[in-house]
Amino acid sequence: MTDINKRVVQRRSDGDWEVRKPGADRASAVTSTQAEGIQRARTVLANDGGGELQVRSRKGTIRAQDTVAPGNDPRSSKG
Repeated sequence: MTDINKRVVQRRSDGDWEVRKPGADRASAVTSTQAEGIQRARTVLANDGGGELQVRSRKGTIRAQDTVAPGNDPRSSKG
């Protein structure tokens, strides 16, 4: 099985938002808003050949997931 290129946008304890690759020691980007974090994660994934974007809410639950082109969508259904 191949590793999926993935980035997670989540809130930090200081109130900022970070873009982090699962298992990484530190964030690849820190932004002041969630929207900026999502845009930065999309850019990083697109530059790295696509992959999965996961957005977490303030409480830490998964709020949204998306595939950034040209990544392979793990679900076969549209939407």
